[in-house]
Amino acid sequence: MLTPHSTVKSAPPPVDSVNLAIPARRHSWAPETAGEHVVSRVPLAMEVESVQTVLGRIGSQAFDSLEALYVVDSSLRFLGAVRLVDLYRASRGKFVADLVNREYPRVGPRHDQEHVAAIAYRRGASSVAVVDDDGHLLGEVPPLALLTILRHEHVEDLHRLAGIKRERARDRKALEAPPTRRARHRLPWLLVGLVGSMLAALVVSRFERVLESKLAVAYFVPTIVYLADAIGTQTEAIVVRGLSVSRLSLRHVLGGELRTGLLIGTMLAALALPMVSLAFGDVRLGISVSAAILVAGGVATTIGLVLPWLLQKLGSDPAFGSGPIATIIQDVLSLVIYFTIATTVLG
Repeated sequence: MLTPHSTVKSAPPPVDSVNLAIPARRHSWAPETAGEHVVSRVPLAMEVESVQTVLGRIGSQAFDSLEALYVVDSSLRFLGAVRLVDLYRASRGKFVADLVNREYPRVGPRHDQEHVAAIAYRRGASSVAVVDDDGHLLGEVPPLALLTILRHEHVEDLHRLAGIKRERARDRKALEAPPTRRARHRLPWLLVGLVGSMLAALVVSRFERVLESKLAVAYFVPTIVYLADAIGTQTEAIVVRGLSVSRLSLRHVLGGELRTGLLIGTMLAALALPMVSLAFGDVRLGISVSAAILVAGGVATTIGLVLPWLLQKLGSDPAFGSGPIATIIQDVLSLVIYFTIATTVLG
């Protein structure tokens, strides 16, 4: 995971309010960081300046972004910001110090771009200030860059949910890529899926006796596996993005999702019990199917939440906990749960 802090420490020379400008810096930041998106030609002001003075100065200058007025001291240390719309609405006799928001979101240039967008979202800001370790303003991540980041991360997560490896800049036009490149990005996780399917087949073979005594048990294998996958996938979709934008503890999220999964499983099980019992004239079969739906749904919810969280803690992207990996685990466990319950109930 990229560190949110910069190692830039060179302080710019002191400037007066007339010549406020961020000095040009030649630095190649790592991809998918705040530094990659930073623009430095932004409106600047000092706290002691009046609104009229600032508006008169910035009206004659060219900027890369006009989202906010960034307030700095004489050494260009970031103090806060004023939204341009608020600046224009303010009385011309007011001072910048009366308007500045000292809690305006700020990040380091090495801060991961996805977290930058999440910070802007949580704070209700359409831009984010970028500062070095000593607090000197380097520029901002502008609104268009935030939209670009959100779109990129969304597409990247969709790819991972489908079992496609990490998206790189040269591979973003997936539909236009050569077949060999597409196969290279999809095949690794599908090979994992192949191994998992062999394991699932082995699980089924271990319960041959119950299948021989009650063939109808086999009819509901797709039902159990599908419902567990669907519940788990819903949880994964919520958790993968929630890990980026939510500050809730794992215990809080896990408790809520487990209760949700058990509630859904209970409702589905309650519907399945009379349907299976009446259709096949066997109450014990109905109990087996409904109990398996309930237990497998709770397990799938747990996997869909814990696996992305665990991968994030290990330094891997949480989206890799979705798709084929979680599906394999859910499928195998669902089969074990179903056949174990069926063997117990049906004898």
